[in-house]
Amino acid sequence: HALVFPRMPPGHRAPDHVAPVKPEEFLSNSSQSSLLGHIFRKHVKPKKQHEIRKLGLMVKQLCDQTHCSSVVDVGSGQGHLTRFLSFGLGLDVTGIEADTNLVSMASIFDQQLLSTLAKERQKSGTSRLPHVAPGPAPRHVVGWVSPRATWQVFLQQLGRREKDSESYPAGPCQKRQRVLVSGQESATVLQQLGEIPSAGTRQDSAIHPNSSFGIKEASSSNFVLTGLHACGDLSATLLRHFANCPYIQGITSVACCYMKITTMENPMPPGVMSPPLFDHPKEESLSEYGYPMSEWVRGLPRHQLSYKAREGACHALEDYLHRLREESGLLKTHCYRAALESIIRAEKPHLRRASIQTIKKAHMLSFAEYARLGLPRVGLPGDLPIDPVHVGTMLKQQDRVIVFFSLALLLAPVVETLLLLDRMLFLQERGFQSQLAPLFDPALSPRNLVLVAVKKADEEAC
Repeated sequence: HALVFPRMPPGHRAPDHVAPVKPEEFLSNSSQSSLLGHIFRKHVKPKKQHEIRKLGLMVKQLCDQTHCSSVVDVGSGQGHLTRFLSFGLGLDVTGIEADTNLVSMASIFDQQLLSTLAKERQKSGTSRLPHVAPGPAPRHVVGWVSPRATWQVFLQQLGRREKDSESYPAGPCQKRQRVLVSGQESATVLQQLGEIPSAGTRQDSAIHPNSSFGIKEASSSNFVLTGLHACGDLSATLLRHFANCPYIQGITSVACCYMKITTMENPMPPGVMSPPLFDHPKEESLSEYGYPMSEWVRGLPRHQLSYKAREGACHALEDYLHRLREESGLLKTHCYRAALESIIRAEKPHLRRASIQTIKKAHMLSFAEYARLGLPRVGLPGDLPIDPVHVGTMLKQQDRVIVFFSLALLLAPVVETLLLLDRMLFLQERGFQSQLAPLFDPALSPRNLVLVAVKKADEEAC
């Protein structure tokens, strides 16, 4: 506890009873946030509703602070965050996503939202609707952001054409009226950042307010970068782009899937995808690992983190504590997975910690049914003969498995803290200051720490 970042947002308290405390926005309806407009809740689960509202408000304030009106959302998925930033907060947003199916769904959901808005405007007889801000519709780009590609390649993926990456074209200064948005957590973090003089990359450019990231030729403009639960090395890649690219003025980074981070000892961890055939970057930089990023951590003796340590850092303390107190039947799943791992390794000794993904309602299944569903996911037949006596002996050790998992879970926040401190030190070594803050309710969104950094433009720029 003494070595970890606090996980509870300001104003929140840890539950002192069995049931976790729900965020106030879900007290009247557990599936709909009372603080998010209904047009942004469609197709969005409560967890994501909570996240896009909180992070969206922080991104908006970061844009106001850096005098940017453009945002790039990396790993945008079905576009839930991009829609809130665009239609809810009036920002000019480009989302980039590697999965073409998700990009297609994002475009469909955009059209559904526009159709709903048109109907509501017609019904109300006014063009101004609550929870909606005027702004351009988001753009969705299909692209795989390679950890090895330079920031110039990243900009090309967004549809920007940089004539000369060495010169930073100056544009007219535009005084922007700041829009006040609620959100005490993000306001506090950004206020602290605003008081820190930041060195780093030279800032000779001001905003081109009419420029865009369109596929056509576009003028260069500054923008804010955001990634909501960017998986594995993607979060590290975004931080490197922020540090190196002169056009990126601010970043909000919420990390995810630490086990997929590359290290020198494990350059190809399980679950890491290769780039799609259509998206091989033409220009690549020297290969860099996702951990460690900073020279300081790299110089520490025994700084290495195993796959198991990084995988453990992805688990949720708050939810597991609730399960332990209730003696939930869900705890059975850990023993099921441990027993299945023993069976897999007996058949394929080289296969370790293979991903079988979540098996729905696993705790309600018999182990035989669980194995039938899980084995094909690692290339083994579902009807593989299993010794019931041997399995029964393993399943009797459920309490020991739970104890082991609990001890590992107590160390998870320490590992996460080390990973995030390494990223903060990486920015510090390059002259940038950053803040790390718990933004989301940890009971609802376990990966709730957001890393925020800004570049302060020279006073002479305007």
